[in-house]
Amino acid sequence: MKALAWLLLLFAAAVGVVWGASSNGGYVLLVLPQWRVELSLNFTILLLGVLFLLAYAGLRLVSWVGSIPRRASAYQRRRRREKSGEVFQDAVRFLFEGRYGQALKRADQAHAAGRAPALAALIAARSAQRLGDPVRQQAWLDKAKAEDARTESATLMLEAEMLIEARDFSAALVVLGRLQGREGRHIAALRLELRAYQGLEDWDGVLKLLRQLAKRNALSPTLVPVLTRQALLGKIAQCAQDGPALRALLESIPRDERQLPVVLALAESLAAAQETSAAQALIEETAQRGLEGFWESPLMTLYGQLSGGDQTARIGQAETWLRSHRHHAGLLLALGRMCARQRLWGKAQSYLEASLGLAQSQAAHLELARLLEQLGQTDAANQHYRAAVAAHNTH
Repeated sequence: MKALAWLLLLFAAAVGVVWGASSNGGYVLLVLPQWRVELSLNFTILLLGVLFLLAYAGLRLVSWVGSIPRRASAYQRRRRREKSGEVFQDAVRFLFEGRYGQALKRADQAHAAGRAPALAALIAARSAQRLGDPVRQQAWLDKAKAEDARTESATLMLEAEMLIEARDFSAALVVLGRLQGREGRHIAALRLELRAYQGLEDWDGVLKLLRQLAKRNALSPTLVPVLTRQALLGKIAQCAQDGPALRALLESIPRDERQLPVVLALAESLAAAQETSAAQALIEETAQRGLEGFWESPLMTLYGQLSGGDQTARIGQAETWLRSHRHHAGLLLALGRMCARQRLWGKAQSYLEASLGLAQSQAAHLELARLLEQLGQTDAANQHYRAAVAAHNTH
């Protein structure tokens, strides 16, 4: 419809021009010295139109010719931008491909061409670090910091990560502190901070960050227990032989973080620090929770070896467990040891013999040999000593 309307409009205009020209009888007289020119008005109008078009075309031609240098310069700039963009893309690609020498070269070219100079400097810094060139690494980092304030956070993140990889954990934490003051504590920065605390063996910091990251679902659910166990075992090792510190640590560990290796290490440390009551309570609480693997762990052996405290109460607790675990050799061995410590010779001997009836172990043979030796049964004691040696050689 629009094209048809234009066609009709042009047709009407043509009809109007033809009608006007046919009815126009005017003329134009040009008088010059020795010259006299008479032209029809229609021809004059046509001639003026042609002259106007020629003048317009001439002016456009002059303008186009005059703009050639400017357009050539713009074309060259555009080509340089396109080329620098290709160089920058090559730098990124080479970095991810692990071709760090080529990545450094392309990043240098992109930086010189002014193509995202701050990002090019970061790529060059990472490439230099991968090439083991700390001097160029620091030089490119300094350039990245000076180029563009918008990339300051990216620069700090990269710097912190490279410091961690260089095992300069304290310096990495300082850099992350500056990043926190600028951007707050986002997840990627928290992960880097976690690695720094792990490197420093600052287990309190590790545990704090692990709990924050777990709340944000920022770590794999299978990884959190592993890292938590590692941190708690490290903390227990740091508190070894310090009874009050071990008790405070025990109270600070939530029940869901008390995995079997953590319980075992903590109970052993408490026992070594003469914190018998705390070790006993921890083992009994773990048994009550029904923690998987408890009855197969060395915890029951440790329970039988605890000295001091209320030995009679421990015997009573172990006999309660025995009602539902009659065929547990380790529990019977623990009862034998505790009864022997209380000079309950008959009960001790029966428990130790029952343990050996279920499983031949060097520890049970030695305990029974010592008991029989105290009872004056030397021959029987010697038999169990020999059996203990045989059991040791077997294993």
